[in-house]
Amino acid sequence: MARTCPFGVCDGSGIVVDEAARTSSFCRCRSQVVAGARARGLSAVIPKKYRGVSFDRPPITTIRDGIVSQVRRYVREIDERLESGEGLWLHGPVGTGKTSLAMLVSKAALDAGHTVAIYSLPRLLAEIRTTFDDDSAHSYTDLLDRLTSVDLLHIDDVGAEKTSPWVLEQLYALINTRYEEERAVIITTNLERDELAEQINERTVSRLEEMCEILPIWGRDLRQKVYDGADVA
Repeated sequence: MARTCPFGVCDGSGIVVDEAARTSSFCRCRSQVVAGARARGLSAVIPKKYRGVSFDRPPITTIRDGIVSQVRRYVREIDERLESGEGLWLHGPVGTGKTSLAMLVSKAALDAGHTVAIYSLPRLLAEIRTTFDDDSAHSYTDLLDRLTSVDLLHIDDVGAEKTSPWVLEQLYALINTRYEEERAVIITTNLERDELAEQINERTVSRLEEMCEILPIWGRDLRQKVYDGADVA
């Protein structure tokens, strides 16, 4: 799909051409064009399961109203939140709707024209590992630069796996760089704060605490079907 200028000034290239004067200049959207180019190759697609996610249908309608209203407010203020580098940290038991809420935010960011990278933590760590392979097409520095340049980094299932201290240092470097550049992060995790620190290091968690609004999500596992007595054999 061809890109269009959000300000209606250029042809979507980020460059304004004055044919009469035979001059050209950068458009106001130039920074967005550059960010979009740097984000190419990252995972920026809402998974098929979550493409229809909406505030008006399950599982979102089954989640506690107070939490949903806070996420709804974040979505309404998506431009301001991303500009200020304020993210979200959604935590709670398995199956309570954390990922669905996070995908709502990422979808809103994409719809608003922002650059987004969406990964589960295991997949992100796998991407980091492959950059150190001899035949890797990209270096770790290149991956770090691209992951830092997006407006929103969405990491799902944080703390889902144990990994080596070396790889966790790379994760810390990524979070710390986004912290220093005031770039927003949204994470989901099944772990409590101290449990998460044991998995991904205290330094990383401390930065995420400052970067994110923390929202606890409690309730039953929404993936489990509930049967009444008539359905039970």
